[in-house]
Amino acid sequence: MYIFGASGHGKVVKSIVEAMKMQLTAFVDDSPKGITFMGMPVFSTGQLQEVTALPFLIAVGNNAIRKKIAERLSAIYEIGIHPTAVIDSTATLGEGSVVMPNAVVNSDTEIGKHVIVNSGAVVEHDCILEDYVHLSPNATLAGNVFVGEGTQIGAGAVVLQGIKVGKWCMVGAGAVVLKDLPDNVTAVGNPARIIKEHNPFK
Repeated sequence: MYIFGASGHGKVVKSIVEAMKMQLTAFVDDSPKGITFMGMPVFSTGQLQEVTALPFLIAVGNNAIRKKIAERLSAIYEIGIHPTAVIDSTATLGEGSVVMPNAVVNSDTEIGKHVIVNSGAVVEHDCILEDYVHLSPNATLAGNVFVGEGTQIGAGAVVLQGIKVGKWCMVGAGAVVLKDLPDNVTAVGNPARIIKEHNPFK
């Protein structure tokens, strides 16, 4: 297996790969800062034709960048689940998604591709998380929550039951979302309020 991203998030994904008892061959990075990282070789993207036979996980926390990498990288993607995470048997996870230590994903939840469910996050029953979503540490989604593509839910934030959060939003740390949010907004506070447009592709 290869991890794309030789940086801080890559360290955490490496720990998950090792906890899953999978063999990590090397890191891959667009701009390697050295030839090794965390004791493993680092390849540049110019060497990708030599390494794409094995599965990848993209270890990049920025949702927009993670999407761009996934769209240009022709690779097989693994699913990373730390052994301490609790995943209900009826939940589904898309390729390239990573569930970190002590996270919980409950019944009939649908998680898209290249989603990050970070340490201690809770996803309750019947939630839908579209591709490239990032739930930060200790974020909580109550039941029947919808989170659109590319949205980040900040550390310790809470989204109440039945709420729909649009695409490419940023929900601030500790926010409490009590009503639906449209696409491309930043919302903060308790209760969460929209403070500005959020467009990560500008």
